Formats: sequence, structure tokens, C-alpha cells
Amino acid sequence: MSAGNLTQDDTIELQQKLFRVQSLLEAARRVHSTIRLDDVLSGVLEVAAKELEADGAFFVSTSQQLQNRISLYGEAPENWSCWTGDAEIPGYTGAIVPGERGEALAHLVVYRQQPLSLEEADFLEGLALQSSLAIGNAQHHEKSIEWERVKLDLDAARAIQRSLLPHSVPEIAGYSLGFRSTTCYEVGGDYVDALLLPDGRMMMVLADVAGKGFASAMISTTFRSSFRAMAGANLPLHEMAARMNNLHWQEGVEARRRYVTAILMCLAPATHTIEAVNCGHNPAFVVCGETRSRISASGPPLGMLPNRTYEIEQLPVPEGSQVLLYTDGLTEVFHEDEEFGEDRLMELIQDSPTPDLLDRVWQTLHGFSRGARQTDDMTALYLCRAERRGESV
Repeated sequence: MSAGNLTQDDTIELQQKLFRVQSLLEAARRVHSTIRLDDVLSGVLEVAAKELEADGAFFVSTSQQLQNRISLYGEAPENWSCWTGDAEIPGYTGAIVPGERGEALAHLVVYRQQPLSLEEADFLEGLALQSSLAIGNAQHHEKSIEWERVKLDLDAARAIQRSLLPHSVPEIAGYSLGFRSTTCYEVGGDYVDALLLPDGRMMMVLADVAGKGFASAMISTTFRSSFRAMAGANLPLHEMAARMNNLHWQEGVEARRRYVTAILMCLAPATHTIEAVNCGHNPAFVVCGETRSRISASGPPLGMLPNRTYEIEQLPVPEGSQVLLYTDGLTEVFHEDEEFGEDRLMELIQDSPTPDLLDRVWQTLHGFSRGARQTDDMTALYLCRAERRGESV
């Protein structure tokens, strides 16, 4: 049909179609002009109601994120919120809002007593498609903002957890102490501490909360408070362990799932002796010259079972003695299917004390794993007594 043969009705129809296209373009511009999800939703409803001269417009969605933020624009019967796409109800017309995978994310519905024309129904479908894109962009924006907030919280938590580590290493004549701790996530469940008691003894602990990440870090912080409070009360190590076990158990089911393996150790420099209690933890290594031994567990992890008892192991600390406490993150480093293991870690301890032992341990583990990403928290404490020649102590 040539332009000169168009009837007045044809001209009006073309003008209406052109108007609808222009209206849809303007509607698309409007719904994409904001990145806030609430503004996108309200903007789409307003455009739908005004452009289609409807009494009201609303979304229906099974998505909890959308459903909690959807309301009616304009007016509709009281049962508008009960509308479903499975039934044709006079006065209601809906169009599918597709999700990223083509699923029905929602339905854009208008209420108007007069049925929509084909052009109007096409406009509603086009608007639903544009709203899908705008809603997706807004949701990604919200997730991005939420993730940034989470990252800030995690950064703050990491800074707090690091601040809870000893700020300085206690100094005792004739002894040296060092520790190192790295987490596989922003925060972790390993804990290491050392503090001097008023009588000159040094109390040490190395602990590993079951699991990784933020939940384990929370338990680690609670463990620190309990340990420091009981250390200040001058309790025997086996009694400290028993009390901390029951306290953890009494925190409830969720805390029990985050049980704690730990080694409590107390050095008495006046008598050059150590007392230690191993609560379900990896065995500590004790090396003096060619003599090598381990401090094994005398009871279960803390918080796993109620009313447990623990035994103290006493050992002398001759000159040249070395003690290494560590978490299983060190021994469970892998190269393909091969585990680093306790024996390799023990072999890194030389017959004589060396101040750079922990550096060598971390370098060796990095080389063994071929630089693979750390999959568990790694913490170690190294205590040694210096050797003095020509003089016995």
C-alpha cells in the first residue's frame, strides 16, 4: 500500500503505533535512568498505569527480594495481591518479566476494566522486558553495595583479630619465643598467645577452632577471653582445660560444632621446666639435640564433650631445647595428592635452636605446595632455650 492510498483509519493506526513505540522508548529511558531497585519498580508501575490509562498496576513475584518491596500503584480491587498468571480474571492483564536465565522473575500486571488492545498488550510486554533489564541492573548494584559493606566489615574484623594477638613477645633471660599466624580467609579460627604471670612464669597457648572464617573467628575471640581470665587466676593447667571445656559446651549446639583443639603450656624459667596440657590438638614437638619427642593429647577437644578431665605433662627444658606448637594447617598442606605431614615438619627442626625456624617452615610449605592458595589457617609457636658454653645452668 502506497502512502498516497492510506485511508484516514490507516493513518490513525500508524500514528498510534508510532506513538506506542515512542512511548515505549520513553518508558525504557525512564526505567533505566535509576539504579535503585525501589525507584525502578515504582517507575515501571507508574509508566504502565499512565501509558495504558489503567486504574492500577503492580508486580507479582515469587522472588522474596522483590515481593517484599512490591506495592500497588493506583487502585485495584482488594484481591489484587491474589492475582496469578495461571488464571484469566476480567480486568487484569499481565506480562512476564523474564529473569537472567529466561525464567519468570515476575509478572507486570495492570488493572483496567476495558481490555487492552493488541498494541497496548505489546506495549505492556515491551515494558516488562525493559523492566527485566532495569531490575537486573539494580539487583546487581545492590549486591555490589552489599559486598562492599561486607568487605569493610571483614577488613575491620581482620584488624580487630590481629590486634588481639600479642603486641610484643615476652622476654625471659635465656629463652626466645616467636610465633607466626596467617589465615586463609579474612579472619580465622587459629589463636596464639603468650603472657608473663606475676610469679615470673610464662603462660602460652595455641588453639585451633573447628572450621574456618568468621564463625570460627568469633569462637576464637571468646576462647581468648576465657584463657586470659583463667591464666590470671593462677589455675593449674588441667583445671583450666576442664573449666574451658565446660564453658564452651554450655554455650550450646552451634558452639559445640566449633569445638577447639588447644595446647596450654606454662614455662617456669626458675626451674627450667614446662607443664603442658594437650586438648585434642596435634602433638607438640620437643627437640633437645638428637632427642625428639611429642606432647600428645590427654583429652578431647574443648567443648566437644562435657565434664572431661585432662592430664598435665611435665618435662625439663635443658639448654638447647626447642618446642614447636602448630595447627594442622601446616601439616595438611598438599602437593597434588601428597600431604606435607608431621614427619616432614619435625625434620625441619635442627638439632640446635635457630631463630629463623618459622621463616624456614613457611618457605618450605610454600615451595612444597608450589605456591598453591592456602586452604586452612596456619599458626605456629616456637620456644627455645639458648645453649651456653663453658657454663652449666
